[in-house]
Amino acid sequence: MKIAFFSELPFTGKTDRSHANMRTEFAWFAALNATHVSFRDIKSHNQNYDLGIVIFPKKLADWTDIDVVSEIRKYCKRTAFMQEGPSWYFQDLPLEQSLWFYEQMMSVDVVFAHNDADLRYYSGLLEKPCYINPALMIEDLLTNLPNITRENAIIGGNFVRWYGGFDSYLVAQHFESEIWGPQMGRMQTEEKGIVGLNHLPYLNWKDWIVQLNRFKYAVHMMPVYGAGTFSLNCAFLGIPCIGINYNDTQRLCFPDLSVDPNDLPKAKYLAAKLKNDVDFYNAMSASSKIYYKQHFSETVYLQHWQDIIASLD
Repeated sequence: MKIAFFSELPFTGKTDRSHANMRTEFAWFAALNATHVSFRDIKSHNQNYDLGIVIFPKKLADWTDIDVVSEIRKYCKRTAFMQEGPSWYFQDLPLEQSLWFYEQMMSVDVVFAHNDADLRYYSGLLEKPCYINPALMIEDLLTNLPNITRENAIIGGNFVRWYGGFDSYLVAQHFESEIWGPQMGRMQTEEKGIVGLNHLPYLNWKDWIVQLNRFKYAVHMMPVYGAGTFSLNCAFLGIPCIGINYNDTQRLCFPDLSVDPNDLPKAKYLAAKLKNDVDFYNAMSASSKIYYKQHFSETVYLQHWQDIIASLD
């Protein structure tokens, strides 16, 4: 099947497997040998595809004057919408954009979601065929990660409700180690002044994995669930990660470290257990690598897509 993805990314073409910033959407492009087409090139593009998958950005202002799905339908046999961010996000946009977003979703043939919970939501919202397109890592550039002694804890997001960084910070204190976090787009400048919290600089994907590999513990109490790449990256590396069970990557790779939203007592208990029980820590580390391969390896991903293609045919 010839597949194209359409998004705001400013390039049209293929993604090489050696791409240094191989975040999830680039991994999809590479694994499926799909072409990416920038929104800016939609009207002038002249290739035909069996399936065109649209990924709308969180900021729509520059694109709502285009009937995106109608445009790609001119050269795609089937059209699809791919979730980006939380499934409800379109309802948080200005009303005109929210309605435009809903109309675009309603006009596609197929819907792709991040998680099982999202799939159920879209199935009811849009009443169309829905499939999960899971988060993915292309491992080609990660074969020579340094074998180092891991230490300290990393949290998965900043101190805003979107990322749940404050909750993650409170849980991570039970590791009694240094606490680090990434710099994200919603980070507030004042966060750098929080006592006991260090920050990694902005990093491309490969460098992020190299830095993540330094840490012994991870916490990601993010209440807004989507692709779940933080938990996925931790599982690949075998770093036990405490997180919310709505993300498939967290729930499937760390079943014994997954908690309900707002269940801070259990999260804190698990942090203390990881710190004090070596056997438990080692079991969580080893099992996460196994679960990663079982559920999220590229081989499993491609088989999953063979099943999707068969059902579409």
